[in-house]
Amino acid sequence: MRILVLGGTAWLGGEVAAQAVAAGHRVTALARGRAGEVPAGVSLVRADRSTPGAYDALGGADWDAVVDVARQPSHVRGALAALADRARSWVFVSSASVYASHDDPGADESAPLLDPSPEDDEGWETYGARKVACEQAVLGAIPDRALVARAGLVAGPGDHTDRTGYWPLRFAHPATADGAVLVPDSPIDTQVIDVRDLAAWLLRCAEVAAVGVANAAGSVVPLPDHLRTARQVTGHDGELVRVSQDWLAEHEVAPWSGERSLPLWLPLPEYAGMMSRSTAAAESLGLRARPLAQTLEDTLAWELAQGPGRPRRAGLAPADEVALVDLARAVG
Repeated sequence: MRILVLGGTAWLGGEVAAQAVAAGHRVTALARGRAGEVPAGVSLVRADRSTPGAYDALGGADWDAVVDVARQPSHVRGALAALADRARSWVFVSSASVYASHDDPGADESAPLLDPSPEDDEGWETYGARKVACEQAVLGAIPDRALVARAGLVAGPGDHTDRTGYWPLRFAHPATADGAVLVPDSPIDTQVIDVRDLAAWLLRCAEVAAVGVANAAGSVVPLPDHLRTARQVTGHDGELVRVSQDWLAEHEVAPWSGERSLPLWLPLPEYAGMMSRSTAAAESLGLRARPLAQTLEDTLAWELAQGPGRPRRAGLAPADEVALVDLARAVG
């Protein structure tokens, strides 16, 4: 097959492109080429999708499949205008962030969406609404040839968001002298999808020209079990200093990601369904998730190769954690 990956040098796009080459396909990536190295065997066409004529260098080629991971509505509209008539199938990678609420465990693809935001910007607060606009553009242009994959939290080696690598790294290298680790005392579910499994499924959907909308996420694992698995992977046997979500809020520890945060934790009840969505549609199209332990083990190996002391986009700095553990212990 002739496959075009719009992106193809960053994390997920690069994994899709690499797996497509390994499967014997002829793969072209259209990208600026700044987000990462071009996978071996992939032909790179350098282009900035925000500029006029971004797709001219592709010529008049036809494609068996186009895979797009864009988050800017104008990029999606431009790609469709230039390429839709020359693509047998189209896979657009959206996000579970498109949903209007996240409090309903087990919700499927029929759940209400955010109002679309058709204008480009880089703000995280509009990310979900921009993805809605992207979805609408794809499904409005080629509903009979498109798959929209609403990806959950992507995990695995290469996770530069630092969310899924935080816990195995922290258990492998505790901040405290006695090995204690601060953890949320919360039963909230987690639902991560290994980047390699997601890429394999997206490629499969491209190969069979799958159509529809599907939540693409991993198995639902309560946070305590997720943390237990991370401890088993690392051999951690130190104390878990458990604190409530009210305590975390009182001490200005953010949920999910960002500076001074605890990844994977989200407040209840408003986020009870954020990471427990139905994946039946994706599973019917062949989505399979590897064991969480394998994902965490491989992510830890990647984290250690990057250097455990590097600046992070999510989690607690060691000094912060030590101070918070002391505070939590002081009140029993």
